[in-house]
Amino acid sequence: MEQEEVTASAVGRRVACDGERATVRYVGPIPPTAGLWLGVEWDHPSRGKHDGSHDGVQYFTCRHQHGGSFVRPAKVSFGVDYVTAVRQEYKTNADFPSEANSTIEWRIKERRCEACHCWFICLSPTIFIEMKWRPSWSSVNTSLVLLHCRVFYCAQVLECAPMWPQLEELDLLNNNITELPDGVLQSLKSLTLSGNPLVHHTVNTLASLCRLETLDLSKTGLSNLQFEDTRPGCQTSMFPALTDLNLNNNNISQWCVVDELAKLPSLVKLHCFRNQLVSYDQNPSTTNQLIIARLEKLEFLNRTEISPEIRRGAELDYIKMFGEEWLKAGGRSQISGEFILQHPRFLSLINKYGAPEEGELKKWKPPTLKNLLISKEPIKKQLPVTMEVRMVKVLLHRLLKVPLHDLRLTYISSKVSGTEFHLDRDMKTLHFYSVEDGDQVVVRWP
Repeated sequence: MEQEEVTASAVGRRVACDGERATVRYVGPIPPTAGLWLGVEWDHPSRGKHDGSHDGVQYFTCRHQHGGSFVRPAKVSFGVDYVTAVRQEYKTNADFPSEANSTIEWRIKERRCEACHCWFICLSPTIFIEMKWRPSWSSVNTSLVLLHCRVFYCAQVLECAPMWPQLEELDLLNNNITELPDGVLQSLKSLTLSGNPLVHHTVNTLASLCRLETLDLSKTGLSNLQFEDTRPGCQTSMFPALTDLNLNNNNISQWCVVDELAKLPSLVKLHCFRNQLVSYDQNPSTTNQLIIARLEKLEFLNRTEISPEIRRGAELDYIKMFGEEWLKAGGRSQISGEFILQHPRFLSLINKYGAPEEGELKKWKPPTLKNLLISKEPIKKQLPVTMEVRMVKVLLHRLLKVPLHDLRLTYISSKVSGTEFHLDRDMKTLHFYSVEDGDQVVVRWP
């Protein structure tokens, strides 16, 4: 956009300037200087100089006290249109149809891109494009994919929502989303949020998406899910159409989370690989059995179909595993409320199969102290700095036979004596904590 083309209509536009992104908040003169100025609010407030005022005159306002600047129009870029950007990137002069009846899918692999009232989609390190809303988009947008954008904030999702009244599939893999919008995108049937650092309680803001069938929450750092509108053993009104849920690569360690999933009325497919759920015998197969037994309607677990035989075996074993605890809690005559909270399905399974006989009960004996003792000599293992903390715990779990959720890790730097640094973020790598050759990882458990 040339300088003479800049008018008051540019307010609200997105711009790039010296490698930074900003929003235009003011267009006009700044006395006593001559010429046209743009007042911009930077995405990163540290780039700014003031709050939109100059010599006591407030030209625009910012969310942050020092998030604004005045720049000349020639210093900023308003981007190029979509077709031009594609032609430049792929070096083609092919014609593009003005309308499309098929699904539009943008696959963005570069890390530097923006989405807001106008779309800035990075196709290369030097090109970004601007997409303005058009009424015709309402008939063509059913699928949208934005990958590795890193700066795709929730507020920008909300601003873009009117552009996608018929959007059914939205993929936001590996962005910077921490909180989720509420009450928008009601047409969604599939939503991918994998790789976003979600704040746990915000997941329920999606519960109003009454058409949502598939939800991917893998690699989001989740450790808990709660549907507090109903008690254990009952169905929630949240996520009424959700059939397929992906929770792979998270920090779920409590069985009460699985019981919460049992409240979902339509859930039949669950992906739960690489979490921290541990059975009494620390056997992954037993862990899967417990999940199947607790989720009555589940048909697929980790992409494996649950046959009637597998379900029957899992449910019978579940009764045997916790039968002794059930008897101690009162049995049929006077079962305690605490036991029901911990095992919401147990009574229905007793009614289905009958109470276990004394000889059928599985009694678990914890490892003896002798078996838990290890040498005072350090265990020497070479670990790549790209290894995530959670995978270090998995390795230690296999070596020490200690439940994953009990492991507490710190490390001692060879360069800083007498100080231990906590490794308390499971999804972060050892490199993130500056672990180097010669450092020692210290393991503790109850």
